[in-house]
Amino acid sequence: MKFEHIFRPAASGPSMRAYEADGVVMRLDFFEGMLRVALLRKGFPPLPTWSVCPGGGEPPLEGRDKLSTEGFVPAEPEVCEDGETIAFTLSGVRFCVEKKNFRITAETDRGVLYQDRSGLAYNFDGELGRGSVHLTRRFEGQRVFGLGDKGGPVDKSGRRFVLGATDSMGFRTATSDPLYKQLPFFICQHAAGAYGLYYDSYSGGAADFGAEHDNYFEPFQSVRFDEENLVFYLIPGSPAEIVRRFTALCGGAAPVPEWAFRYCGSTMEYTDAPDADARLRGFLQKCGETGIRAGGFYLSSGYTQIGESRCVFHWNTDKIPSPEALAADFEAQGVRLIANVKPAFLTEHPLYDHIAENGWFLHYADGAPARFPFWGGMASYLDFTNPGAYAFWKDCVKRQLVEKGYRHIWNDNNEYDVPDEAVLAHGFGRETSAARIRPLFSYLMARASREACLEAGVDAPFNVSRCAIAGTQRVASTWTGDNYTDFAELRGSHKQAMTMALSGFLFFGPDIGGFAGPKPGKELFLRWLQYGVFLPRFTLHSWKPGEASTMPWLYPELLPAVRRLFALREELVPYLYGEAERARAQNLPLLRPVFLYDPAYDPESDCFLCGERLFACPVFDEGAENVTVTLPRLGRGWALRGEGRAFAPGETLTLPCLPTDLPVWFVRED
Repeated sequence: MKFEHIFRPAASGPSMRAYEADGVVMRLDFFEGMLRVALLRKGFPPLPTWSVCPGGGEPPLEGRDKLSTEGFVPAEPEVCEDGETIAFTLSGVRFCVEKKNFRITAETDRGVLYQDRSGLAYNFDGELGRGSVHLTRRFEGQRVFGLGDKGGPVDKSGRRFVLGATDSMGFRTATSDPLYKQLPFFICQHAAGAYGLYYDSYSGGAADFGAEHDNYFEPFQSVRFDEENLVFYLIPGSPAEIVRRFTALCGGAAPVPEWAFRYCGSTMEYTDAPDADARLRGFLQKCGETGIRAGGFYLSSGYTQIGESRCVFHWNTDKIPSPEALAADFEAQGVRLIANVKPAFLTEHPLYDHIAENGWFLHYADGAPARFPFWGGMASYLDFTNPGAYAFWKDCVKRQLVEKGYRHIWNDNNEYDVPDEAVLAHGFGRETSAARIRPLFSYLMARASREACLEAGVDAPFNVSRCAIAGTQRVASTWTGDNYTDFAELRGSHKQAMTMALSGFLFFGPDIGGFAGPKPGKELFLRWLQYGVFLPRFTLHSWKPGEASTMPWLYPELLPAVRRLFALREELVPYLYGEAERARAQNLPLLRPVFLYDPAYDPESDCFLCGERLFACPVFDEGAENVTVTLPRLGRGWALRGEGRAFAPGETLTLPCLPTDLPVWFVRED
């Protein structure tokens, strides 16, 4: 009967229980530090997962059974059951599940921590529309953190977001949604404690944290997906514990080489120019002249051009006569080249027919390649769920890049704009609608690129992916995409960074100075650099037709101040690398909102922790000459760098900081 589903026992084991009603199975798996809940519809076997990978390593290429218990530490709570309820205690939290409509409540000594919405919380029989739905209680005064790279305030409560990824060039952090990541994980914190929810799904959907109100129910929040089944992890603990447990659930993060923490140059201007080779070598010369040390350079896609078309894995030897010589010269000066690759092949690409004949593109039911607008033409996306296409990509990376000296890969434009549900993917032998797994292709692309480099003998490949899902951190770092240049976006990029840190990301950062829009003014340019020296990724990148690229020497008259900032970054590199390795071992982010360790601290603060000992205090307001700082209530005190003065935890200070100054930052005294 609609709206009334009475669940009865279906299966049990020491660390699991399953219940059934009206063609739906609800399964509970008890693990150390978390509860897994699965809603499984008969006739709809769940898709595999590539995100969940406790214990590290990588799941099988064809994915891991979404209900696998391998790698988890099982818990065996005493389960008390009667005709109406199921009760157990897990990680110090008391759970009660009502068998009618399977409503879950979790309590701590401080009160109700988590609760499914009254009435009906799950879409058992279409009562709540299409796809899968999860409705949960919204608590008074709750705060919500996470959800990937979402913009706006760090606290996402009261807002609604698209669960999807898109190429959002020139986005505005306050309003643009979706952006480049699809990561349905968030933390809810209120008076009774905090819990995290991670939904193991790649299908599109929406998350609503209070924008929707319904007179017939208590305040609630919702998550909706297009797919029929629903598998989620409920993770109790402090926010820091939740981030750690979620990161471990997804297998942690790949190591990042120390050189990648140095300044890495980037601009589309150089490779789009007809004299690309000379422009790129000019970068090395300019670094030498200005005394700025670079660790790497992002080689934009202009090196692949045939006319106006960008054809991945094609070298334009009119622009770059000898790719091998260029790579060798950069390497000789200690600068690694990170080559841009894209997963879409334009119809005029020399390899297009070969790929199509082998059936390696996303396709329609008749086998015809699906075509989409892409960079000024029509193109087809490579189907990374096809083993032949996956192997083809790896072979191209090895032959066209690694063997020519390009050992680090920039996986770009991989959001897979494929909304048409008629477009099919091979699915490793289980054909499926590509629209249901769009962001998965980005992970598989990045994984294939990394595997190709490793198989070709690259010791420590630096792999970057613009689009990401949970688990992408195991194979690639990321950045926040094609941002916009103005002061509002400078502060917005900081909020976005704190959100990504709370979503399990380790190495990331914005395009310093802004990618799209006008060139940054002098004050904005310096303020962005002051902020950027503390970020894991320290890269200036832009595309501003008719304007000079955003490079360190953008304003020659500012070079003395710029040199001081770059020297500070060079001084910080060993610390950043060491703290990143420590954070990776602990499954924590490198950048940290202060409230993770000082619960009373404002989550919207402009200040933040970088690793365990550094407290950064940037200036984001145009025209400001001072910064007001409240020191975290951590350690014995905080030493102001550059002056040596020490201050007490919790003390509030107003300190001068002009655009031409070094930024204000402190070191923790233990």
